[in-house]
Formats: sequence, structure tokens, C-alpha cells
Amino acid sequence: MEWKLNLSPIFVKKIIPLLKPKLFVITPPFTQLNTPYPATAYIKGFLNTINVEAVQADLGIEVILKLFSKEGLIDLFQSNNPEPVSDNCKRILALQEEYIKTINPVIQFLQGKNPTLALQICQEDYLPEASRFVQLEELDWAFGTMGTQDKAKHLATLYLEDISDFIVECVDANFGFSRYAERLGRSANSFDELYLALQQEPTYIDNILFSILKERIETIHPNFFLISVPFPGNLYSAFRCAQWVKKYHPEIKISMGGGFPNTELRSLSDARVFEFFDYITLDDGEVPIEELILSLENPNHDSFKRTFLLEEGKVVYRNNSSKSDYKQSQVGTPDYSDLPLDQYISVIEIVNPMHRMWSDGRWNKLTMAHGCYWGKCTFCDISLDYIKIYEPVAANLLCDRMEELILQTGQNGFHFVDEAAPPALMRALAIEILRRKLSVTWWTNIRFEKSFTQDLAFLLKASGCIAVSGGLEVASDRLLKLIDKGVTVEQVARVTRNFTQAGIMVHAYLMYGYPTQTVQETVDSLEMVRQLFEAGILQSGFWHQFAMTAHSPVGMYPEKFGVKKETEVIGTFANNDINYKDSTGIDHDKFSFGLKKSLFNYMHGICFDFELQEWFDFKIPKTKIPDDFIFNALEENTGFNIKPNAKVVWIGGKPTVEIFTKTKKGNSWEMMSLIFHDKKQSFSIQTNKAEGEWLVTILQKISVSNTKAYTFQELKSDFEIALDDFELFWYSKPINTLREFGLLIL
Repeated sequence: MEWKLNLSPIFVKKIIPLLKPKLFVITPPFTQLNTPYPATAYIKGFLNTINVEAVQADLGIEVILKLFSKEGLIDLFQSNNPEPVSDNCKRILALQEEYIKTINPVIQFLQGKNPTLALQICQEDYLPEASRFVQLEELDWAFGTMGTQDKAKHLATLYLEDISDFIVECVDANFGFSRYAERLGRSANSFDELYLALQQEPTYIDNILFSILKERIETIHPNFFLISVPFPGNLYSAFRCAQWVKKYHPEIKISMGGGFPNTELRSLSDARVFEFFDYITLDDGEVPIEELILSLENPNHDSFKRTFLLEEGKVVYRNNSSKSDYKQSQVGTPDYSDLPLDQYISVIEIVNPMHRMWSDGRWNKLTMAHGCYWGKCTFCDISLDYIKIYEPVAANLLCDRMEELILQTGQNGFHFVDEAAPPALMRALAIEILRRKLSVTWWTNIRFEKSFTQDLAFLLKASGCIAVSGGLEVASDRLLKLIDKGVTVEQVARVTRNFTQAGIMVHAYLMYGYPTQTVQETVDSLEMVRQLFEAGILQSGFWHQFAMTAHSPVGMYPEKFGVKKETEVIGTFANNDINYKDSTGIDHDKFSFGLKKSLFNYMHGICFDFELQEWFDFKIPKTKIPDDFIFNALEENTGFNIKPNAKVVWIGGKPTVEIFTKTKKGNSWEMMSLIFHDKKQSFSIQTNKAEGEWLVTILQKISVSNTKAYTFQELKSDFEIALDDFELFWYSKPINTLREFGLLIL
């Protein structure tokens, strides 16, 4: 009998959705151990809005968990590796049974699933110890301020780093917890070295990756494979993933996007890249991916958005789509489903409470605004869309997304990963959080600008902000002006003081080796940093050496900054970092160790009395910065000037009122006592009855729970309807007391 398949129109309509592309979106190894990098969650959130099915995975955490397990270590130690050379790795190999016995409980502890193990770890006879534990003798003092859980977490981190040292020496020299084969992705103007590495036999780590990838592909059955590559340390693994899929599932289309191609691959021309990838997209990924999905559904679709592909053996860049990029309000809420949120590992590499936040704790990552509202810093890639196009998200929509993510993930911690969060939007977000009575913990990146007053810092703290990070860069006013940072050192000091006094921790990004920076300026910059830490207004920092990039003003107009490009050749692969010569001829590399060692000690609150010379093994000039420079900057009186249009907000509670009579020299008059209760204490203020009644009414009106915002001028006008001398009342003791407890001028 001959069978014929006749499809009715109704059946065709029903079956067509089954033929739509199914996407598999990954972050390749390695980024963070403690929380997923958010790019895939952003993409999945967007795909939800256009009803496209997608599964996401963080292959980095999956490889780590497979490697750092009982079975993983048994295989690691028994694999055919070169014999250890160093005494340290010989010791680790000799103690392999102890590592195999303890690894699963330690990983579970770092996942927050086995808290009682902390007691055993802290006895310091449970974990096998190799060279990483040597530093403990220097840090014993720190454990006095750390709880048992934190101390155990730090010891467990050192234990993992010891195993990592063994892997690097004996198994795979490219291994790193937050990067893999990073050297191959850095300044790779030519694809040759990476291409050669990809022709070699897979490494030990590659094979673990392949085993996971095989299982996921065979379970998901995608027809479109998206790889997000945020950093150079993800690039090699991204190509390995693409290579494996091309070999075993050639029917699957593969695309690369993310931070690395956005900055590095903008002039890509090497056709060999497309032996691994079908497409490489730039900048915001939503419309480019949507167009690629349409092209998979319909072979005749010939519209692309910011996409490299191969045509007739040559790399072409197609950007003929008529679609505009989506507004930030349209891209949906990031979707973290599919990711194993309960299996991420919190580690404490440095005991400093601010510095640890990048590696400890699970954070939902969101963005307050696309791009940077300042967009002028001369070392930054301000010519690229991810910086140049500034678009904030409304505070109420941000709070909607926060509430969605809390429900989805069960976590109320948020890291806003902005280039620089706008102060006005931070203020609006904080007010919205307080208005909705959300209990959240959050931190973000900022510019140290004067908008961050003491009152704004107080408001941010009340809403759950626990930390900020920002670029001080070079603590030299001449160089800050050259950078076009828009701040001065004194201003930074006052802003960091405002945050610290509010209970918000501050991390500073620091830079050395900026074009024309002199040795004297480097030394003076270090002295400024020393004073900021000594004053207790900076809790954490990180020095990085200036790198010239192709898309920054320094890279585009080097002659304006006293530097000369060493090469003008545009490579066929990555093009971002530029080699250059500084007109000063200074070898800035030699400062690296001393700057970082001094900062490590300052972050732990010690060695402020050391001469700066002690950090360097070569002669440096004495600093020209007075030793009370920062102290004097903080002493400056901010004055009593309040702008008429400044917003006045009360974030405290409703007072209890008592009326009593006061008598003096035969005269009696009614007084009012207002009793307030905040979370820590109770306090009271006293005024005459008329002023007290006005105050009770106005505090209700300006309460953060109300949607109408009152200005200082409106407050003054309201007072003067029935009462006299607003200024005298405003600067009186009762109001000063309220100012300390949540009466804020914003």
C-alpha cells in the first residue's frame, strides 16, 4: 500500500510553531564562580517578549563543578599528567587522598548547603594545606573580625587555589577560575596563534567542556547556538564550543556576540573565523538576533543588523536592517531560569569586606541605564554604542523588574552593572524601593560627583544600597582634567566621606601609567590613596595600568595626549589594544608591584605609617602632597545654601504626639513633644504647639510613601501661611535632630 501525506491548512498552522528555531545560549568558561554573568539572562528575557524558545547555560560553573568533585579529582590525579616539578605540587600530589576526601563537602559548604562544616574547617586540621596557606600567618589578625563562616570560606578558597596551582603546573597551564587561555584572547591582532591552538588536541579542560556540551546539545536539540563572549578569557573556550558543534552537529547555526566582539572584532576580516561561526554580531544583541532568527525561519530573508558573515569566501559586514534597536523599556526582564542558581560557589579571596563582593554572594544583575551619562573620559571607549548611547530605565520599571527577579530567583541581592549609575535615577530608584517597602540589598558603579551629598547617601543606604565602586583613576588634578573625569581629588574625598558616613562601602578603580604621567605624579597619587584609606573613607581599591584602546579619544587622537602609536597596522582579527610610546619615556611597569602591595596593606587597615619608599626597590622622589591634604579637604564647610527646587523627603516614621504646658515667670504656653522610633533607638523633639502641629502635618505630606514630591520652596511657603520666620525654625535644634534621623534634602 502506498501512503500519501496530505497536510490540511489547519494541521500546517499547528505544526509550523514546532519548526521555529530553538536557541541554546551559553557563556563559555570562565567568568565568575559566585553568580552568573548576566548576558544570556538578558537575551533570554528579550526572547521571552517575542515568544522564542531558548535554553541558557553557564558552562563555566558546570565545568568547575565537574572538575572540583570527588570523581573529578580522582580522574585529575590519575590522568597521564607530567610529574610535578615544584615542591608545592609534589606535596599536593602526595596529599591527593585528603583532597579527594574533602572536595565534595567543601564545595557544598561554599554553595551554602553545608554550613556546619565551617567549625571543622576553622580548626585548621581538616583541609590539606599547600603554599596558598602561607599568607595566613600575615592575616591571622583579620580573623578576629571575621565570623566562623567567613573564616572557613576564606580557608576553603585557599584550598581551591592550591588545587588550581596543581592544575596549572601539571594539567593545563591555561586554567584560571575566572578566565581560560586569556593570553590567546588579549591583543590578538592576528588569528594565527588562536587558530593554531584550536588545531591541537583538546586539553584536559576542553574534554570536560565537550562532555557537558554533548549532553546539553543532545537534550535540548537546538538549531541555533548563541555564544556570548564577555572577556578575552572566554574566547578560546567559545571557539572550542563552536568547533565541537560544527564537527558533530553541522546543521546547527552558530553566532557569537558579547563584550569581546563588541570591542575587539569591529574590523574582523579573517575568513578562518567562519570555520567555527556562521555569524558574529556587534553591540546590542536583540535586533541582530531577531533578524538571524527570521533568516533561519525563512531562507529568503536577507536583512541583517550589525552582523559579520561569510559570502563567497570573504568576510562581509551586513547592516541593512530597517529595524531600530529596542528601547530599554521593551527588552523585558532578565530571565535566570535554566541556570543552577543554588550551585554557584561563594569564595573569599581577600578578607576585605568590600573587595570580596565580586566573588562572594549571589547577585541578580540589572542595568539602570544603557551607556554612560558622562561619556567623556579619554581612556574609555566612548565612541562605541555601549557607552555612547545613553538611555535610562524609569525607576518604577526597574522596581518592577527587581520584584520579578526576586520571585524568580528567590534572591533579593542586586548588582547594577552600569558604566556609571546616574545620581538622579539612583535617587528615584531608592525612593521607589522605600515607597514599595521592598527589602533588597544592592550596589553599583558610579562617578564620584558632587551630586552625592550626605543626604543622598543616607537615602541610598535606607533603600538597601551597601556599596559603590567608582573610578578615581589617577589621584592628580592635572591628570583628572586631562582624562576629562569631571572631578577633583578633594571632591572625591568628600563624596567618599558622605558614603562612608552613611554606612556605604566604597571601592575605587585606580590607574597608573596614563600618558604624560610623571614619576612624581605616580608617587603623589599613591600618597592621596594612602590618605583616603587612612581617613577611613575608602574601603577598597584596585590599581590597573593604563591601556590605550582603539575606540577611546587617546587611541583616536594620540598626538593630543603626548603619545605615539607604535603601529598603525590593523589586524585581521582583534583590534582594540594599541602599543604606544609615551613622550616621558617612563617605564610604568616597574611601579606595578609596589602600588599593589601597598594597596593590599591599606585595604587591611595597616602600614599607613610606612614611608612610600618602602614599597619600591628603586629610588622614588618624596611626595609633594601635604600629609593633611585629605583631612583639610574634608574640613571644608559645605554651608547652609539649599536650592529652592531641592526635594525634601522624610524617610522616618509617624511620631507620637504629647501636648504639655510650659510656665516661665508667670507666663504659660502650650508645647508639643514629638516622639519618634527608628530601628535603633527612640528620640524626641520639642516645639511650640503651632510649629509642632505644622511639623506633624508636613512630615506626613513629605513622607517617602507619598507620590507627590515637595520642594524646599513649597515647604517654606506652606510654613509661612500661618507662621513666621521659616529660616529660624529650619535651622533650629528640633529640625537639626530630624535631619540626623531621615529628614533629607535631595
